[in-house]
Amino acid sequence: MENELSIDILSSVQKPARYTGGEFGSIVKDQSKVEATIALAFPDVYEVGMSYLGFKILYHLVNKLEGVQAERVYAVWTDLEAKMRERNIPLRTLETSKKLSDCDIIGFTLQYELSYTNILNMMDLGGVPLFSADRTDDDPFVIVGGPCVFNPEPLADFFDFAVVGEGEELLCEIMEVYKTWKKNGKLGGRKAFLDIVSKIQGVYVPSFYEPEYDAQGLFTGIKKLKEDVQLPVYKRAVRDMNDVDFPTSPIVPFGEIVHDRIMLEVFRGCSRGCRFCHAGMVYRPVRERRPDVLLDLSRKLVDNTGYNEISLVSLSSADYSHLAPLVHKMIQEFKDDRVSVSLPSLRIDSFCVAIAKEVNAVRKSGLTFAPEAGSQKMRDVINKGVTEEDLMNAVQAAFENGWSSVKLYFMIGLPYETDEDVLAIADLAKKVQYKYYQVTGKRGCKVTVSASSFVPKPYTAFQWFGQNQLEEIRRKQFLLKDALKIKNVTFQYHDAKTGIIEAVFARGDRRVGKALYNAWRLGARFDGWSDHFSYDRWLEAINEAGLDKDFYASRDRSQEEAFPWEHVSPGVNRAFLWNEWQKAKAQQLTHDCRRTSCTGCGICQKLGVKIIDYAKEVEG
Repeated sequence: MENELSIDILSSVQKPARYTGGEFGSIVKDQSKVEATIALAFPDVYEVGMSYLGFKILYHLVNKLEGVQAERVYAVWTDLEAKMRERNIPLRTLETSKKLSDCDIIGFTLQYELSYTNILNMMDLGGVPLFSADRTDDDPFVIVGGPCVFNPEPLADFFDFAVVGEGEELLCEIMEVYKTWKKNGKLGGRKAFLDIVSKIQGVYVPSFYEPEYDAQGLFTGIKKLKEDVQLPVYKRAVRDMNDVDFPTSPIVPFGEIVHDRIMLEVFRGCSRGCRFCHAGMVYRPVRERRPDVLLDLSRKLVDNTGYNEISLVSLSSADYSHLAPLVHKMIQEFKDDRVSVSLPSLRIDSFCVAIAKEVNAVRKSGLTFAPEAGSQKMRDVINKGVTEEDLMNAVQAAFENGWSSVKLYFMIGLPYETDEDVLAIADLAKKVQYKYYQVTGKRGCKVTVSASSFVPKPYTAFQWFGQNQLEEIRRKQFLLKDALKIKNVTFQYHDAKTGIIEAVFARGDRRVGKALYNAWRLGARFDGWSDHFSYDRWLEAINEAGLDKDFYASRDRSQEEAFPWEHVSPGVNRAFLWNEWQKAKAQQLTHDCRRTSCTGCGICQKLGVKIIDYAKEVEG
């Protein structure tokens, strides 16, 4: 095929297996029977994108539809991009080597704000006009989804419509509607199709809405340009996870990927209510899968993939009501196959040493906990709901059972944080080491402290909070660095500059799209990778757009200020979030609604979706 990747090009770049396709489990249909194609586009490299469970699920479900082909495409690394541009080779899908511009729909996932420049770059490499206004009836529809879709405005000029919320049912509905529209000769052109899909709950078409600003440049609201569109656009949510067909024959890559194992989603959602947590709010309510369903899925996945590890994934896997019996049954089931079970996320208060001991029969790795804050004051501010005693009890039990290394995750730059709160992180690390000495009578406990800088996100209690300035974050980082000059303690922290740009996009309005386009034009790619991120380039792009980064990132918001993302909603009441912001200031806790009374966030009622929890069966 003309203008396609050849062996001489692939042999001259890093990791050529990223670009070849043809992996075990990939689906290629009879093209003479394919009526509509969607390219599931992940704006990062293959090994990151192939680890994303969301696309594994959508790939499986869409390919079950008759006459519809779902294909995959990932961002190409800079070495291959240079060769593609030099030889005028377009970006193509892995399944059938279809040019992006020849697909019917291209669906990008918005996992991380700093991947947005890769979205523009992939469209440009694929021959797709970047701005939705420039696309004709011959061009694909560009759609977006994923967690960052709850503020889609910085990308609003570039995509045709957004898939808001969980895509299992919604994307299949869209593909069926598209197939019918295409079969009918694309009657009425692009606008007619956008008009049809805009009626589907969970679909947001930005060209049907217009943002409004006051004389000072503050966003004041969104105006409907068509009377019959949704406002707000509420997310779609799957009512019962047991009814969703989970992929049991996923694609097995040729090369190693980031999460090179079976990923089994045990439940969706989290009701813990951490006030900084975007995912905890936008994925509500909690919906568990039945343990018998999970056991059946795990057997099929082991048989079909050959992996030797099953990772039980969710926002807080240790909160699964049947965790202990499920883990025990899985270990017994697969011990002859030498398949292990892992838990990627453990909370301090739900940490069960018996389970950890069982899944770590050969204790090669340390344990990871996320206290999030060093002082009790700050843990109450963020509604973490755990105490220092909880942590000490957990590490004591771990040390008594043979562990000798611990990793602790924290955030700095949180609301109401003082230097004393930052230094409390170092004190906690010392106390963990001393607990090891108390338990074992020996020194040498290895503690890794990881501290990220806080970024305020939409639909959290902290969406009103102005992010710490760069200089302040750096000062706190070095304050902590000095305090952690302790033997056997390793301190890891990230460049705070990336957090500033992340905040600009997390809380940005439609005008920020200009800065995004400028940054891409100036060469921004792979901004989530530290060796490719350029803060100076971003400052130039933002200034060139006539914008002020501090206006978006570090400005406190008033109670009355309208937010540019509130027309795309996960269903949470603004009044609930404001109340949580006030409770943070007062260091008051809010209980977990999962097995107690409703806290009034409003999501279950607005969406008509209920909590599904099997705890009563366990108790019984």
